[in-house]
Amino acid sequence: MAQTHEYPVSVNWQGGYLGSGKGRAAHSGHEFPLAVPPEFKGSGQGTNPEELLTAAIAGCYSITFGIIAENRKLPVVKMETSAVGEVEQNGAQFTYKAIVLRPKITLAGDASDDQLTMAEDMAHKADAYCIVTNAVRGKVEIRVEPEVMRE
Repeated sequence: MAQTHEYPVSVNWQGGYLGSGKGRAAHSGHEFPLAVPPEFKGSGQGTNPEELLTAAIAGCYSITFGIIAENRKLPVVKMETSAVGEVEQNGAQFTYKAIVLRPKITLAGDASDDQLTMAEDMAHKADAYCIVTNAVRGKVEIRVEPEVMRE
């Protein structure tokens, strides 16, 4: 039987372009300031939905890869994922076009060539198992450009 998991958040907002607000995740209690980004006539004095979507995809991807790597017993020493979200503006229309993920995956110095190959393969496949990536699939292009190396 399917289970449903809920992730409640709340947002308080005041104003327009130069307004400000705060988001709060109910489960973790984490709060984050919100603002319209400068390129959209805002103050930029907080994060924004565009950054949050990019962060959600990068975070989900990284966690998913970590779980896959653990299950495959890959000797991952560290992983750093940088991500860039691309929003296209056409007049008053804005379209979130793509997110480019650039994971930098470091395996232990004694990792085998097979493990390096497996890590590279899993780096390209991890986004297929990411809940958040799957939520935007077909609307936002996700590109993965991994770098896998030994320590």
